[in-house]
Amino acid sequence: MDTLPGELWERITDGFLRVAPPAIGATGLVLLVVVAVALSVPRRSWRIFGLFVTVVHELGHAAAALLTLQRVTGITLRLDHSGTTTSRARRGWRAAFTTFWGYPVPAVVGSLLLWGAAYGWAPAALSLGAVLLVAALVLIRNGQGVLILGGSAAVSLGLVWFGGAAPAGYACLVLGVALLVGACRDWVKVAGVHRRRRDLASSDAHLLRLATRVPSPVWLGLFALVIASAVALSVAPLALIAAASS
Repeated sequence: MDTLPGELWERITDGFLRVAPPAIGATGLVLLVVVAVALSVPRRSWRIFGLFVTVVHELGHAAAALLTLQRVTGITLRLDHSGTTTSRARRGWRAAFTTFWGYPVPAVVGSLLLWGAAYGWAPAALSLGAVLLVAALVLIRNGQGVLILGGSAAVSLGLVWFGGAAPAGYACLVLGVALLVGACRDWVKVAGVHRRRRDLASSDAHLLRLATRVPSPVWLGLFALVIASAVALSVAPLALIAAASS
């Protein structure tokens, strides 16, 4: 394929092959974790990376809706890190299931990226992510959302275009750890919303309470349980990578 789109697609499909995992050892892993923390902890970098965490959060709602045979009608993303996913929700467990899978999803995706990197599937993870982000553009319903998701898709495609097996592994490690940190950060934020009892309409736990009559603290606890489980399950792939010699 001689055209730019054709070559890009070829690189995306070439990514669905297993490669050697990154052999960076403990020192290299610590350096990548430092990079991930630098993305997800300082306020200035969080203003940018937090937008990607919101993208993953809202795509989690969309995926849950599709899994329960609901029609997703649109996604709205805003520069203040808020977002909304709308669907033709059926009442009952389907609506609750869709609403639940928001806050825990960045942690789940982060853990999957780490497992992918540890077992040689980092290029496949990046290729799949690029395809999903580009496909999700058809669901965006506002200009800020186009900017946010379009930027995320562009970065993802850039990683596929310029990266090889080793850079893909490094990218998955950084993104995986950063998403885990981001999920914890967002959970603390939503817990604070309930503690102050302000802006409750922005909380999935509040929406779940209204839909199910189960108290919000229960839902916050379930969010925390999934996030903590994802963090715990991420120790094994990180240990495998740390044990690998460069």
